[in-house]
Parts: sequence; structure tokens; C-alpha cells
Amino acid sequence: MDAPLWIIAVAVAFVVGSVPFGLIIGRLRGVDVRALGSKNIGATNVGRVLGRPYGFLCFFLDALKGAAPVLGALTLAVTDGGVSSEQARQWLAPLVGAGAILGHVYSPWVGFKGGKGVATSFGALVAMWPAMSLAAISALGVWLAILAATRFVSLASMCAASALPLFYAVFTAWPLDLGATTRLWSGAPLLIASLLLCGLVIFKHRANIARLRSGTEPRVGQAKPPRSATVAS
Repeated sequence: MDAPLWIIAVAVAFVVGSVPFGLIIGRLRGVDVRALGSKNIGATNVGRVLGRPYGFLCFFLDALKGAAPVLGALTLAVTDGGVSSEQARQWLAPLVGAGAILGHVYSPWVGFKGGKGVATSFGALVAMWPAMSLAAISALGVWLAILAATRFVSLASMCAASALPLFYAVFTAWPLDLGATTRLWSGAPLLIASLLLCGLVIFKHRANIARLRSGTEPRVGQAKPPRSATVAS
């Protein structure tokens, strides 16, 4: 898998990541989620506007569009003989994952104003077995704990993103018995990627930070906004 194919893989990941599932789900329900709640197309706002089942569906689809390009690129890279497993895991996986995440966050289909990247990041990281997937699952535990304690999805997401590089460092340093592939994940590229991802998630939540500081950030379980923004027929 030579350099042009790496570029193609990242470009394909960006296109896959850019599919605005939150907007599509809303339109299928006759609602433009960009006009309600936080006006975001991510799973949190979809769940707030349409109900939790639709929020979970959006999270799953957004996570899938992060995982699928990474798994596809790793499979093709290793089977076509053009790149070693170590190169694929150390460099190709984070690049393709970044492509999918950026596609979601800056989707050209919605004026380069997409979601905040949490679900897509989770899917991409889980696909990077073992160290990044373990770190992502551990960060999910942080997310659940903070959400249960505060009922602020935004705060939970930022805390989970901040914990991700720490969990990655722990899992790559700890002598886990995960087989020979463990050593393939103990390098700087993924640590840098996790730090950049943390910064991106916090940057995309800057409006939430302002609302948290002012006491106006909505909590999980608050009443849904009125469904007045229907899709024009």
C-alpha cells in the first residue's frame, strides 16, 4: 500500500465520516435538528430533539463511520503486502481515523459544520486494537461516571477525551498479556493522535464550556425543545 493509496484511504475515510447521520435521521422524522436544541447534528442533540432511541441510533451510526474506514484500511494494508502491520497500526490507522473524525466534525454536506466528533472518535479508536481500543473503552467508563454524577454530556465528553491519552500511556506501559501485537502500539504517533483528539474535542465544546460557566448548559433528562422546525416539503 504505497503513499498514493494512503492518501486515497484518508480521503475515503473523510467522505465516509462526513455522512451526516444525525441530519438524515431528523429529516426522516420530518425535523431539522440544526434548528432545535443545541442545533448540532450529533447524537446528543438528536436524542434531545427526537428521543433517546434516535440518539442511540445516531451514536451507533456515527461510531460505525469511524470504525469502518480504520478496519478497512488496516485489512487492506496488511493483506496487499505493501506495508507492514506495524506501519499500518502506527501510522495508517491514526491517519485514517483522523480523516473520518474530521469528516464528521467538518462535514461538507452541512456547510462544514458537523458534530463534535465524540462518537466517531470512539468508533475509530475501538477499531485500533489493542491499546487504543482499551483506552477508548476506559475513557467511556469515565464518560459514564461523569455523566451519572453531573448529567452534563458535554462535561462527560471533555473529561473522557482528557483521560484518553492517560489511559493510552498506561496500557502501553503496563505489561499486559495481549500477545505480540501489543508492542506495535507503544509508539509516539498514537499518543500524539490521542492528544490532538483531546484538543479537538475540547475545542468543539467551547460553546458548552461557556454555558457550563454561566449555568445555562442543559442536563440529560431536561424537557425536549418544542418540535417546531419541520423539514420543508
